[in-house]
Amino acid sequence: MAEITTFDGRVAPATSAALIDQAVAALMARVGERVRYARERRGIPRRVLSEMSGVSPRYLAQIESGEGNISIGLLMRVAMALDYRIEWLLGEDDPWRSEVLRVAEGFRSADAETRAAVLRALSRETPESLRAQRVCLVGLRGAGKSTLGRLAGAALDVPFVELNREIETTGGMPVEEIMALYGQEGYRKLESDALDRVIATHDRMILAVAGGIVAEPATYNRLLSRFHTIWIKATAPEHMERVRAQGDERPMAGNPEAMAQLRSILTSREALYEQAHAQLDTSGETVETSLEALLRLIGARGFLGS
Repeated sequence: MAEITTFDGRVAPATSAALIDQAVAALMARVGERVRYARERRGIPRRVLSEMSGVSPRYLAQIESGEGNISIGLLMRVAMALDYRIEWLLGEDDPWRSEVLRVAEGFRSADAETRAAVLRALSRETPESLRAQRVCLVGLRGAGKSTLGRLAGAALDVPFVELNREIETTGGMPVEEIMALYGQEGYRKLESDALDRVIATHDRMILAVAGGIVAEPATYNRLLSRFHTIWIKATAPEHMERVRAQGDERPMAGNPEAMAQLRSILTSREALYEQAHAQLDTSGETVETSLEALLRLIGARGFLGS
């Protein structure tokens, strides 16, 4: 078999001139048919298309008959005049009947969250492999996420990370100051970026996140898809008491409605927290007992491997 040298220096079998001619003829016929069909669908006479594209009527007639070997530049003019993508005229997929092109157009115009969902659905990676050996503790402030996460990390010899500490490192200031300076929207952007960094740098870890992360759908969906999530639960009074035991009097200070507000937050977020892959109720339990239960849960579910 004859050989040719390619532009990058490789030696490859030469395709016969007859096969090349056949491929070129088939391409010209396909382009001509699609130009004609697109023009007729839009109800544009050939003369009008000529004026819009700057390509002569005679040459357009040759193209539509499959006899005109049009240049890329002129074909782009025709495509733009027809308000069609040039690849629709050249590609093997029929632009009016192809499900592949229809999906591609839908994907191109979709928002970021929809694109991410489509890519996950098409990915050959399983949900379990995407979560690797990452565990994330979610729940309202005071549930025990940081305490249990730190102790569990030490017991299992895996890194423990608090997402808010990552945010503070990036922002160069405490979370409270970030919120005051950039507002809720700015904080959520930093939270999303910090989560992406953690995913990129850790395949095996325990993460604790702020209770409000569930309020940002895109970030929470990414968390659920990339971590084995555990909802750390507690009653509203225990949430409040644990926060106060840490020396933070803000939840109650000058606010007689604080407990009612806390119960309302718990109720409004309950359905979101329930999307977690597992739950651990720490109500009425000591730290030691809750830690033992958390370690058993992680082991039984294989969240950190067998």
